[in-house]
Amino acid sequence: MDLQIKGKTALVLASSDGLGKAIAQELANEGANVMLTSRTEENLKLAKEEIEKTATGSVAYCLLDQTKNESIAAAVKTTRETFGSISILVNNSGGPPAGNFEDFGDEDWQKAFELTLLSYIRVIRMVLPDLKENKGRILNNTSSSTKEPIDGLTLSNVFRVGILGLAKTLSQELAQDDILVNTIGPGRIQTKRVDELDQVNAKKKGETKEAVQEANLSTIPMGRYGKPEEFAKVATFLVSGANSYLTGQHLLVDGGKVKSI
Repeated sequence: MDLQIKGKTALVLASSDGLGKAIAQELANEGANVMLTSRTEENLKLAKEEIEKTATGSVAYCLLDQTKNESIAAAVKTTRETFGSISILVNNSGGPPAGNFEDFGDEDWQKAFELTLLSYIRVIRMVLPDLKENKGRILNNTSSSTKEPIDGLTLSNVFRVGILGLAKTLSQELAQDDILVNTIGPGRIQTKRVDELDQVNAKKKGETKEAVQEANLSTIPMGRYGKPEEFAKVATFLVSGANSYLTGQHLLVDGGKVKSI
C-alpha cells in the first residue's frame, strides 16, 4: 500500500524515546521528513542516529519544552525552515506523575494541564495554517485510560479525556479544510513509561515488578505487552494519505485489554 507520505513534513512531539520515537521512525521509514523534539539534546542525537539507519526520508531535531509557548513556537519555526510547510502533526507528551486524587495540589494539576492538554492546543493553533494549505493530518496520542480510567493515574485520567473532546471538536470544524483529526491510545506497550508504572505499582502493593507484569498480562487477551513498532504502524496509517475518510475517531492499540464498546 502506498501511504502517500513520501516527502511530506512531519512534526512529532516528544519523539526522542518511547512511542513518539517509534512513530517518528515509521514515518521516516516511509519517506516523510521528520522533525524530532524533546527537552534533552543528547537523547535527540541518539534517536536521530538510530532512525536514520533505516529512514528513506530526512530526519532533524530541535529542543522543545512543551510546557512553554515560546518553545513550541520556536520548534514550529525551525521545522518550517528545515523542511518546509508542515503536513503531519503528531501530538505526544510524557505522562504526568502517578498518584491518587489526594496526592496532588493546585500546582500539580496546573503542570499536568500544561503538559498533557494545553501543549496540544498550542501546537495545533500554530501549525493550523500549514495544515489547511496541505490538507494535513493531526494525530493526538493519549492513553487507554480515556475508555477505562487507570487506578493511580488521576492526573492522566482527567486530561487525556480532554484531548478526546478537543479532537472530536476539531474533526468537525476542520473537515471543510480536508484536515483529518484522530486520536490513538496505547494499552500496555513495552516502553520505559510503562516499565516505570509497573515499578510504582509493585512498590505500592509490596510485590515484585514481575508479579505486577504477570497480573497485567492476565488482563490482555493477546497475552503480551505490545511493541512500540506495532503501535507506530497504526499511527502512521492514520496520518497518511492512504487514510482519506477516517476522522474524529479514537483507536486503542491495546491487544484487546479494554472491554468497553
